[in-house]
Amino acid sequence: MPYKLLFVCLGNICRSPSAENIMNHLIEQAGLSNQIVCDSAGTSSYHVGSPPDRRMSAAAAKKLGIELRGQARQFHKSDFQDFDLILAMDRANYEDILSLDRTQQYHDKVSLMCEFCSQHTLKEVPDPYYGGSEGFNHVIDLLVDACEGLLKDIINQQLNT
Repeated sequence: MPYKLLFVCLGNICRSPSAENIMNHLIEQAGLSNQIVCDSAGTSSYHVGSPPDRRMSAAAAKKLGIELRGQARQFHKSDFQDFDLILAMDRANYEDILSLDRTQQYHDKVSLMCEFCSQHTLKEVPDPYYGGSEGFNHVIDLLVDACEGLLKDIINQQLNT
């Protein structure tokens, strides 16, 4: 069974699809594509069915040479069972996810993305949607840091057991 990750932001068009695609890129480079699977979702339904934001895609292409793939979908309660680890981009997303887990059965599966950063000290991934291109570039840098830390953690905690 592969280890399953779900990245969650508000609309699932900027931060979470970037995290999903960056993580997939790192997983491929590490030769672990059959052991770790990624998806992303949004806590809102604003953009269901939409591709990743073009400004986010441009930043990912420019900084990493990767293409952002995917279609926005909303987070569902069934995701608690379907995924091993759910990564919220900010505190509001984190609280929204936990509010759907009324029995608190899955609270230990939910973490903040920035907990895995080693170079950045931010506690949340800022939403770049209403800002300029430097915000999108910053989010890419932050997510690369967090995804590298996350992959290291998964290799150490999950795959070497």
